[in-house]
Amino acid sequence: MTYLIYLITGLLAGIIGGLLGTGGCALMMPVIRFGFHFNPAIAVGTTLTAVVFTAASGAYQHIKMGNVDKKTSWIVGISGVLGVIIGSIVFGYIKNYGDLLDLILGFVFLVVSFRMMYEGLLGRGPKNPAENQIPGTKTTKSILGFSIGFLTGIIGLGGGYALVPSFIYFLSAPVKLAIGTSMASFVWIALVGAMFKIYQGVVNIPAALTLGIGALIGAIYGAKLTAKFKPNALKVLFGLLFLYVSLKYILIYFGIAI
Repeated sequence: MTYLIYLITGLLAGIIGGLLGTGGCALMMPVIRFGFHFNPAIAVGTTLTAVVFTAASGAYQHIKMGNVDKKTSWIVGISGVLGVIIGSIVFGYIKNYGDLLDLILGFVFLVVSFRMMYEGLLGRGPKNPAENQIPGTKTTKSILGFSIGFLTGIIGLGGGYALVPSFIYFLSAPVKLAIGTSMASFVWIALVGAMFKIYQGVVNIPAALTLGIGALIGAIYGAKLTAKFKPNALKVLFGLLFLYVSLKYILIYFGIAI
């Protein structure tokens, strides 16, 4: 029964991840952390390993749909791999501080949540002048990829939680292109990060595989749903999801469960 729930969780996470370009981490991690009471470090490692499946599936679908700036995805992906290696090394030193990991995750989600809901509800934000490519220099994209890869190595969210809003707000990318390019970029970040987490012994492999299989299937349908949503609606949905997750993590640090 437990593995059936993992499979369903992965399926739903894949749909959401394919739709929003996050890889589904934002749903999987809280479910296994709070629903199945995984140790925070194990939740991080298991989620990052599972998200490799949904990232690969979602990236393939978005490439087929023309939602990926391939040049940007390679720049961000390569620099992100370097970042995730260093971040994973740092994670090795703090993995036993579960409360600290929870609090960091909460604040990471909170800032992005407010920004996305603000712009989505009020229809504000960048004008997104480019249609087929993401603006910005190679240096800017490399720094962005490295920074997000570093965070991924520590908190295990695959990068999409930060890549999508970074592409939109820092580089003025169209929402759908930001989502697709995010997926294609963090396939490699997630894969290398997962390898480190397995080596560090913080992955429940059976759970990760079950979640990953469900997510892989769900991501196919989530990517296709992107074309049916207006950009502002995507921002609001993204923001609401992250607001709940951020409050969950921050309040659990103070002993309050929601």
